[in-house]
Amino acid sequence: MKIDHKKVIKVGMAEWKLIESPNTIRTSGLGSCVGVVVYDQWRKKAVLAHIMLPDSTMARHKQINRAKFADTAIEDVVAVLLTKGCSIQNMKAKIAGGAQMFSFSSANDIMKIGPRNAEAVKNILRKYHIPVTAEDIGGNKGRTIEFDPEFSTLHIRTVNQGEAVI
Repeated sequence: MKIDHKKVIKVGMAEWKLIESPNTIRTSGLGSCVGVVVYDQWRKKAVLAHIMLPDSTMARHKQINRAKFADTAIEDVVAVLLTKGCSIQNMKAKIAGGAQMFSFSSANDIMKIGPRNAEAVKNILRKYHIPVTAEDIGGNKGRTIEFDPEFSTLHIRTVNQGEAVI
């Protein structure tokens, strides 16, 4: 009889966590936030970051939660994967979220946090030469995502739209 020791590791808002197979990793409540999974399919390790804002220079305080911002979170995610024996050449990413949750009468870009988060994440991953292999970005619905490093699959549950695997 095979005993399954798989755990689901949960990541909160403005947080990131590292896992390795056979565990999976999940975050909920992705509206304008972006869930970024950076993974090494050969080492079967992954980090999921739940990013709230595009750029840490927006922070009012010197002491910031680095996991909250795309620029600092991805920098830390890459660094921790490197310390765990992953190589930058083997790293790939999958992303989801970045929805425009509210409609505004003005077209003020400052209010378009979801699209700005998604663009920031893509730009920073490009800077590290980490390809985005799949994405589910935009729209106006919330998402829950779960990544399985064994198969490099991202399961996405979108409010009122069902599930998808990318």
